[in-house]
Amino acid sequence: MKRLLSCAAVVLAASCAGQAPGPSAGSPGRPRLVVFLVVDGLPQRQVVDYREQLAPDGLRRFLDRGAWFPDAHYGYAFSVTAPGHATMLTGAYPHRTGIIGNDWRDPVTGEVEYCTGDDRYTYIGNTTKKLDGTSPKNLKVETVGDVLRRANPDSKVIAISGKDRGSILPAGKSGIAYMYMSQSGQFASSTFYMKEHPPWVDSYNGQKNADRYFHAEWKALLPQTAYAKSLPDNQKWYVKGGALPAKMGDGQDKPGAPFYSALLRSPFVDEMTLQFARAAIRGEGLGSDDAPDILSVSLSGHDYVNHGFGAESRLSHDHVLQLDLLLQSFFHDLDAMVGKDNYVAVLTADHGFMPAPEYAAAKGVGGGRQSGSQAIERMNKALGARFGDGKWVKYISARSFVIDRKLAADRKVDANVLMEEVRTLALAEPGVMAAYTRPEFESGSKKGQPWFDPMAKSWNRERSGDVEFALKAYWMMTTSSAATHGSPHPYDTHIPILFYGPAWVKAGRNDTRVEVVDVAPTLARMLGVAAPPASEGRVLPLN
Repeated sequence: MKRLLSCAAVVLAASCAGQAPGPSAGSPGRPRLVVFLVVDGLPQRQVVDYREQLAPDGLRRFLDRGAWFPDAHYGYAFSVTAPGHATMLTGAYPHRTGIIGNDWRDPVTGEVEYCTGDDRYTYIGNTTKKLDGTSPKNLKVETVGDVLRRANPDSKVIAISGKDRGSILPAGKSGIAYMYMSQSGQFASSTFYMKEHPPWVDSYNGQKNADRYFHAEWKALLPQTAYAKSLPDNQKWYVKGGALPAKMGDGQDKPGAPFYSALLRSPFVDEMTLQFARAAIRGEGLGSDDAPDILSVSLSGHDYVNHGFGAESRLSHDHVLQLDLLLQSFFHDLDAMVGKDNYVAVLTADHGFMPAPEYAAAKGVGGGRQSGSQAIERMNKALGARFGDGKWVKYISARSFVIDRKLAADRKVDANVLMEEVRTLALAEPGVMAAYTRPEFESGSKKGQPWFDPMAKSWNRERSGDVEFALKAYWMMTTSSAATHGSPHPYDTHIPILFYGPAWVKAGRNDTRVEVVDVAPTLARMLGVAAPPASEGRVLPLN
């Protein structure tokens, strides 16, 4: 095996991330497998708040015997699933990756563009609907796995998730993605990656694992008194089903699409995801030779639970504990299948989660719900009074207002003047705290002003709109969820970054503020390859 250069002395040197490492006689060889774990929608506060209730070898494997960074954040503003998954293994924020949201509007046609949508490809053995995710076409940059496979063609990169974007974006351009099919309960890839599934995938799907949870109950692990840090069930802002125990497929005669979809808001989809990950390790021989592999596993259930009930709910609290037990079992199997000294495990999240506005209001910190459609209606009324009737603001794309440039040209209204007026009107909305225009992002003229820097990292010249905005603390722009995410506030950006692998990782807590972009160059250094070309992070101190 090749040897690695220790980065301990160059942690603060940004240039370290972009250089291919050289050999070092005193450093360990490369790990045979990097297991990259993502808990979708897990705020850092939930890891530490429930620490005393965690199993001895789940999350505590990282906290007690690994390296962890309690002050870890995303450095950009629009903290949602796709940008987070695009950032983790590229080391780049949306201004470089091009993944500015889960979806956005095409700047030319106005059509909705899904982050991993590509109508040239279809799911294997499953129905593909418009805007389903099938390829990494929209990802503009390379991942650690892309660099690794170019340097080591025998290396494998496999990504698995309950969501298509949770697997396709970490898989990069040259890995293979598998995602949960909420219509069938299977895991499937797309024709971008292969014509047909390998036998191990067909074998897994043939077992109909999802059906085993039909009429299963999600029961709380602990007595009611153990959830004193969380809100009781059935708060008025919860979506339907806001209490435990919860019966899967309740009222249904047999498994079908509604049941398979409902599994996403439970621990059972995560248990299946980890089962499929085990099958991938066996089926692909991951970590079995000297060509290092990457296995990315994004556990999606927590995001659905938090959207439905909030991170302060007993359901979310219990879901963390359920995940913890699932991870403990998975780690024990990894030790046996790959060898406890042959792999590195990393755990992070794609974003945190805000408290529900009703909860925040009860705590006296304000909060509310901002309607995007109503904001556009009010803006266009005010713009009409100045420039004449018309739909001057067409829509919101990702987190930007988009103006009608043709209308402006026809009415001889300067586009920059129109954008300035839209910004002024946006700031008059009850939930908006900051807004900047396209010329300001292009020139960087407002650099250093409040919230500009993280908003600039969310804004992409080719794909973003004309007036980027951010919401005030404890405000959200949806009425269909109990709570959400997508802001530059710490409750959304503050997530765990945890490492375990005794040969490569010195155990201990490090209170240095770090960012998720630091993970990719750190793993690249560990794997003996250059950091992804677009990476803007630094190597973390692990040894």
